[in-house]
Amino acid sequence: MVAVDIIFAPIFLSVLVYYLTKSTPQYTKYIALGWFIVEFFIAFSWYKDLPQVGFLELGNYLNVPQFGFDLTLRVDALSIAMLLLTSALLILVVFTSWEEKNQAAYFSLLIMFSGPIFGVFMTTNVLWFFIFWELTLVPMYFLVGIWGGEKRIYAAIKFFLFTHVFAMFMFVGFFLLFKQTGYWDLTLIKEAALTTPALIWWLMFLGFAAKLPVFPLHTWLPVAHVEAPSSISVLLAGVLLKMGAYGLIRFTVELMPAATKEFAIWMVIIGLTTTLFAGMLAIFERHIKRMVAYSSISHMGLVVVAVSTMTYDGLSAALYEMIGHALVISPLFLIAGWLHHKTHTWYMDEMGGIMKYAPYASAIFILAGMAALGLPGTMGFVGELTIIVSAIKAYGWWIAIIALGSLISAGYIIWAVRRSIHGEASDTVIKSDFSMTIAEKFALAVFAVLIVYFGINPQPIFDLANQAFGFLGGM
Repeated sequence: MVAVDIIFAPIFLSVLVYYLTKSTPQYTKYIALGWFIVEFFIAFSWYKDLPQVGFLELGNYLNVPQFGFDLTLRVDALSIAMLLLTSALLILVVFTSWEEKNQAAYFSLLIMFSGPIFGVFMTTNVLWFFIFWELTLVPMYFLVGIWGGEKRIYAAIKFFLFTHVFAMFMFVGFFLLFKQTGYWDLTLIKEAALTTPALIWWLMFLGFAAKLPVFPLHTWLPVAHVEAPSSISVLLAGVLLKMGAYGLIRFTVELMPAATKEFAIWMVIIGLTTTLFAGMLAIFERHIKRMVAYSSISHMGLVVVAVSTMTYDGLSAALYEMIGHALVISPLFLIAGWLHHKTHTWYMDEMGGIMKYAPYASAIFILAGMAALGLPGTMGFVGELTIIVSAIKAYGWWIAIIALGSLISAGYIIWAVRRSIHGEASDTVIKSDFSMTIAEKFALAVFAVLIVYFGINPQPIFDLANQAFGFLGGM
């Protein structure tokens, strides 16, 4: 029952915790921290029990045989990678939200979010996948809408409506699959012959592409990032965007490989356009958090190109980039939000000289920035290099144009560091108090260590990829 409990218990636990800690809200963060640590170790225990190829069976629940409505729970290495990443980020988000206002409600919503997001990565029933996908929107809507900036309501509504509408495309695709095969379960659908998957493929692709997001479906993300609290931006970039990439691999590549191969060139065009377009927007951006948001979108374009190759090298590079992107972009969002909190400005040309007044945060901002532009010795280098190599292997040398994305990212990162970290300190910076809590320092230090550790020792992630993409042998 552990498997199903870890999905539904947080929904009830969050309500219980909220009412029990209303008078002592300072205890809510300890309960949230404890719960997320338990989730991490449960996911890790499943990782230890994984078969070399295929799924670890976790059971069937809520059986309704005549409708095939079973909540089938299985995990493979791809699922485990997402579960470990999600629970690790939730733990770090607690530390970065240590002094957040209205703690009983805030941490209760974080606990609630952890249930359906685990369901997304654990179920192989596409109907339940859609239900959990939609349920993640509810706590995230309130976290952006209550704790966000001045335009938080607009950002929360746009985020909710945009991703919900495109999720309906995905649902129609799932329903057409059910109509053709009579099954909701991924493993049974794979065994059935699909005769007309083109429409289904495009419906699903639109749902996942909007979540990633890719050009031109990206417009909801910069608004959401700018208005969301920085800790919630970590979840948006580190977890919610990965739902789109996970869906692309799980349901387009694994379920409909022939259609994915047929439309791969469109994925390449969309991925390249996203990488270059979002990168150029980042160069001309003065707003530090919006610049990081466009950088995030640009890197998701690389993931789409890597997935389109449908090779072991390409999918391994995509998985590495998904994890690396989460660990690299998170400290950039956190420091951008922290700088705004301290200086009361979002604009880099109104900062300057921060290194002198906040050397700890400045050093980690530079490290994460260097990783984002692909500096050797960091996760960014391994992720971008493996994607470029796998794309050239699959499509030839013309695809080397994707390397322009790294050049563009070097431009906006170095320009951002020059304007905000170095140079003469502005009056705004001189008058600001750059004190940082121990919890904030700890979270940033963990991100920095992981960026360097997996940058010089990427093998553990590639070992996970080796298990995750065993299904390619059957194509």
